[in-house]
Amino acid sequence: MKKIVLFYVLLTVFVSLNIFAEDEKILPELNDNLTDYSFASDLEIEVINELNIARTHPKFYADLLTEYRKYYSGKYLDIPGRVTIATNEGTRAVDEAIQFLKKQPELNPFRFSKGMSLGAKDHVTDQGPTGATGHNGSDGSSPFDRVNRYGKWQFYAGENIDYGNKVAREIVFSLIIDDGVRSRGHRKNIFNPRFTTVGVACGKHAVYNYMCVMTFAQAYLENEAKEE
Repeated sequence: MKKIVLFYVLLTVFVSLNIFAEDEKILPELNDNLTDYSFASDLEIEVINELNIARTHPKFYADLLTEYRKYYSGKYLDIPGRVTIATNEGTRAVDEAIQFLKKQPELNPFRFSKGMSLGAKDHVTDQGPTGATGHNGSDGSSPFDRVNRYGKWQFYAGENIDYGNKVAREIVFSLIIDDGVRSRGHRKNIFNPRFTTVGVACGKHAVYNYMCVMTFAQAYLENEAKEE
């Protein structure tokens, strides 16, 4: 089968919104085969939970975005007590995302991959201190090279990167809204029914303060020897 790779990068400067704290009532199983999540931070686990809530309950996520939209005035995101943010598309992108979610069929949750997360973490470790952006590492590695250090991706793979957010729900919101990205590639990755497995790594970034990398695959073979 021909392998297809899809990857997108998103630069955002959204502020933290505590009103969008994660809903603990909807927490799909992360991975039946994983018993030790010590490799992942609390934020990284929250991000995978948010991704899974969006995939398994898209209409619920549409309701969340509808509430979020109230803070937009045209192209400006204006939250009381916060710095006003000038977006590229404003409410148009938010409205489009809401309508998308209302029509989006429910999908199975992602399985959380340790190896794919470690590959994503390599990119955070590489870019974070320098403030670099994009999908290629300073060593020339692609997203697919990095996840293959700890296993092997199968058939289809992709990567999203969010810069600027440090709260799980805001990270996922920004990727679903996909402001300024004509292809809506981040959104497509999250709701691609081919993708079954995800890795997540987040950390500090010298320019945008925070970054979060998500790698997706149709299937992934973990290499336990390389994960140690």
